[in-house]
Amino acid sequence: MKTNRQSKIIEIIQKNDVETQEELSAFLEQEGFRVTQATVSRDIRELKLTKIPTSGGKQKYAVIGDSGEAMAQKYERVLREAFISVDMAQNILVIKTVAGMANAVCAAIDAMNMKEIVGSVAGDDTIMCAVRTVDDTLLLMKKIRKIVE
Repeated sequence: MKTNRQSKIIEIIQKNDVETQEELSAFLEQEGFRVTQATVSRDIRELKLTKIPTSGGKQKYAVIGDSGEAMAQKYERVLREAFISVDMAQNILVIKTVAGMANAVCAAIDAMNMKEIVGSVAGDDTIMCAVRTVDDTLLLMKKIRKIVE
């Protein structure tokens, strides 16, 4: 039953712009599944669904694996919203963020899989990225500035 329900959830969100758990519950009820809010919430968590922006400015559920572009947009939004500045010291890229946001921005940057970055470390409001070369560091600064502008 659970597998059938979760398969139906994926089918529903791929065919419809589902914004809320209540909407998802209603679609499931129409398909003959009797569900509670707790069941739907657990299914969303187990399926690793996320919300992505729609063209109309609203949000909808999507399967993380199915929406690489949507996840890229989410990572870029995290970077854009918390970004303060970027600087370099040879092949070390230093990114300043809003206080308390360095870990989230660092995770977003890591998820972007920028080939120039060998590794990164975050504090409270500062991220240090070890970059392969000085030229790569300059290129990376341009990429980041393009994202945040």
